[in-house]
Amino acid sequence: MSRYKIYTDGSCIMNPGAGGYAAILVGDNGICEEILGGEALTTNNRMELTAAIVALKKISAGDFAEVFTDSAYLKNAFVQGWLVKWKSNGWKTSAKKPVLNRDLWIELDMLISSRHVKFNWVKAHAGNFFNERCDMLAHAEAEAQKNRAVTPRLPVQLTLF
Repeated sequence: MSRYKIYTDGSCIMNPGAGGYAAILVGDNGICEEILGGEALTTNNRMELTAAIVALKKISAGDFAEVFTDSAYLKNAFVQGWLVKWKSNGWKTSAKKPVLNRDLWIELDMLISSRHVKFNWVKAHAGNFFNERCDMLAHAEAEAQKNRAVTPRLPVQLTLF
């Protein structure tokens, strides 16, 4: 069984808008791997969840991972039992509204069920090297997604002489 420290972050420009995610896996062998990506139209919460999903997909079933996130949304779903309550309420919140990002929560729940995962909250922009690096990578990917977006062009009328 391998052990990992995983740092994650998500970013979104004009939430919803162009988004990016980043994860850094630090293995017990000292090897680090950075993973990043994004979407043209998304939300910051979707990017936070996606970062955790892509990172956990990189490790094997049975492995141990300590996930460090500055997202209270992600951490509290597990630490405060929100996910268990949502599932038992038929994917409804305590306010009886549908749980947002249900598709990602289901995927994350499946990944966690076969791994040993502990979630930790870290304060954003507080000098944690890996958190700061994830933030920078996620924001850069969100910017790249924004710049890739195709903007509609008005038709041009040419007059030939």
